[in-house]
Amino acid sequence: MTIPQDPILCIDLHCHSTASDGALSPGELLARAAEKHVTHLALTDHDTISGLAEAQAAAEAAGVVLISGIELSCLWRSRTIHIVGLDFDVNNSEFISALEQQNRNRWARAAMIAERLSKLAIPDLLDRATTEAGGDVPGRPHFARVMVESGVVKNAAQAFKRYLGAGKVGDVKAYWPELQEVVQWINAAGGIAVLAHPRKYQLTATKLRELTADFRRAGGRSIEVSTSGQSSGDLGFLAELCMREKLLASQGSDFHFPGAPWCELGRIMKMPDGLEPVWHHFKQIPGASAPV
Repeated sequence: MTIPQDPILCIDLHCHSTASDGALSPGELLARAAEKHVTHLALTDHDTISGLAEAQAAAEAAGVVLISGIELSCLWRSRTIHIVGLDFDVNNSEFISALEQQNRNRWARAAMIAERLSKLAIPDLLDRATTEAGGDVPGRPHFARVMVESGVVKNAAQAFKRYLGAGKVGDVKAYWPELQEVVQWINAAGGIAVLAHPRKYQLTATKLRELTADFRRAGGRSIEVSTSGQSSGDLGFLAELCMREKLLASQGSDFHFPGAPWCELGRIMKMPDGLEPVWHHFKQIPGASAPV
């Protein structure tokens, strides 16, 4: 599938639903995308593609083109890094097996968070956090909501400050695979691996250049140049990295919930000229009679 360059197109290749840590169901997400005039959307839930079937049905009803997507967690030099996979075969058996292992890793982490927080004496903490996650694997935001409901903290910010933030008792490092392995999963499924929101890792410029080079050597093909929460300086720096490593340029809002205008669906800074968009390398949508 080739998405032509056109000023009326609105392309968002990074967002989340209730299948992971988003606030809207896949159907609600697609309805909002249409409302915000998004024409092409990739649903990139964390380590799962369970929302894609519902999203596809909703996309057809809303008139939005859906690209298969996922956001996978991995390790680079002992740091957690996120890799977005785009335009892959959702039926690839090896990829599905890898996701099942990733899901087991997420459950092990959730159980460890609950154990670490046991001194708070919140009844059925893991079960309640799972309910908050819609029956899926709970993350720290879901634990925070239960803590608020239980009166342990006043709000989610306080939950992270006291118990769940970096270095706190509930900050459990996950059992993620290495970056190279995750990139290989995406490539083997016929997809494109994208280095997600590079400026959010709080790396120095030198370290970020090293990460980007390692990602490209591992088989990564694209980098998010434009995403939420960036300055114009970030945009220019990431464009330079993109060109330096000869990567394709991606973009996405990283939308999680309504009410945060800085990461709204389709609200993305225009990428600098001279970059090759990742969507120019997408395959035809399965079942479509002609490229988009």
